[in-house]
Amino acid sequence: MQRRVQQLQSQKPEGARAQHQQQRLLQSQSRLLEREQRVQQRSQHVEQRQREMLSRQTTERQTRIDRLQQRVQQLQSQKVEGARAQREQQRMLQTQNRLLDREQRAQQGDLARQQRLGLQAPAARASALAAATQAAERGRFAERFRAQTTPQTQAALLARQSGWAPRQAWRHRHPAVFVAWLGPVFWPYAYSDIFDYTFWSYAYEPGYWAYAYDDFVDTVFWGGDGPYSAYASINPNDDAQAGGGRARPRASVSPQTLRQLCGTPDKGVTAWPLDDIARAVRPAPEQRALLDELKTAAANAADVFKDSCAETYALTPPGRLRAMMNRISATLEAVKIVRPALEKFYNSLSDEQQARFNALGPNVGERSSQPQEASTEACGDPKSGLTQLPIQKIEAVLHPAGKQKEALDRLGEATAKGVEGLQAACPNDVPLTPVGRLEAMQHRLEAMLTAAKLVEPGLDEFYTTLSSEQKARFNTLQQVASP
Repeated sequence: MQRRVQQLQSQKPEGARAQHQQQRLLQSQSRLLEREQRVQQRSQHVEQRQREMLSRQTTERQTRIDRLQQRVQQLQSQKVEGARAQREQQRMLQTQNRLLDREQRAQQGDLARQQRLGLQAPAARASALAAATQAAERGRFAERFRAQTTPQTQAALLARQSGWAPRQAWRHRHPAVFVAWLGPVFWPYAYSDIFDYTFWSYAYEPGYWAYAYDDFVDTVFWGGDGPYSAYASINPNDDAQAGGGRARPRASVSPQTLRQLCGTPDKGVTAWPLDDIARAVRPAPEQRALLDELKTAAANAADVFKDSCAETYALTPPGRLRAMMNRISATLEAVKIVRPALEKFYNSLSDEQQARFNALGPNVGERSSQPQEASTEACGDPKSGLTQLPIQKIEAVLHPAGKQKEALDRLGEATAKGVEGLQAACPNDVPLTPVGRLEAMQHRLEAMLTAAKLVEPGLDEFYTTLSSEQKARFNTLQQVASP
């Protein structure tokens, strides 16, 4: 419009009529230009007010977030006595966590609006990323375990990062932990974990199953080196201070170790403690026969693992999910093979023999006389770090549109439903008998497999809608999404 006015002003028409017509056109264009300028000024004024309001809102929200985080930390650090006081503390902690989760989700929306208005400076983006990372770490099954920076949790970190098998950790007097990957094998110590945990649950890190759930969901989207791993560092504040998560290196594996894991899971470091059981309970002849049946069932269970061991890395999200489903299915089948034999043998024992059986286990420090509580309140807290963050990252990196966006929305819904199933599988406490623990383990495995079956169709559908470039980015989401 302004250019048109300048053109009219530069023209030199001849004759009074032409000059009069030019003057009318110039007046008309000038009025239109003035009107547009007034509209633009009002728009700029409104935008400026939005910036100022959003800036105040962001500051106020950050203050609320800081206050809520401080309150959560205070509640977590309090040591209350009595079951009633502990339940009240958990309810308060759950309420504060939900409020904090809501504020951090709203903060992400504020940051998106700031970005559209051109408000985000580099420092603000780093702060936003730190907030997103912190929110991701909070919305996880293992968040309450990771918040405990004790020598025991640091020892568990070492065992986890080193990819140690249970007996290898115990030789160092460390609790066994969940190891997600060893080379291309998901849940490498599934065989020994399932049955050693059945006999010696106290010799495992208390958050074992919480980390298993987190790793299970993480692996689908982030691969084996997820930036938001619950065990990314010893200090739970490191990631937020650094402005992002640090990838956890996948444990190295030798061909010999891989052959042992895949070919003979019932030998070596993953052997059953059947001799220890026999020495402890001193079975009568009829009980010895039942123990032999248990040994046979253990060998049969080991056979199902041989076909579930992958020899090559699964490099795509659908491939990783199927590798995990294959491994979990094999583990579940193994549990179903062994459980009847274990129940028959255990039920044949006298009370004294059962007590000696329950007392078995490696020396990894003082054994608690109280059952480990699983805290259903913590399981019921929102899991935004598992459900919302990966979908947001996929959207930011792949920019899906049309049918792709619709498929991604369905994948997000399926993931949320799957995580809800895992939440429902959280037990009230750890059973005190091997038979009860194996039954609880079966329920957990069934929940993981159900979650995978919920996610699989949505993941396959979304992946097939992507272009080759988008698939390459999705396959390596951690590398392209992390700072």
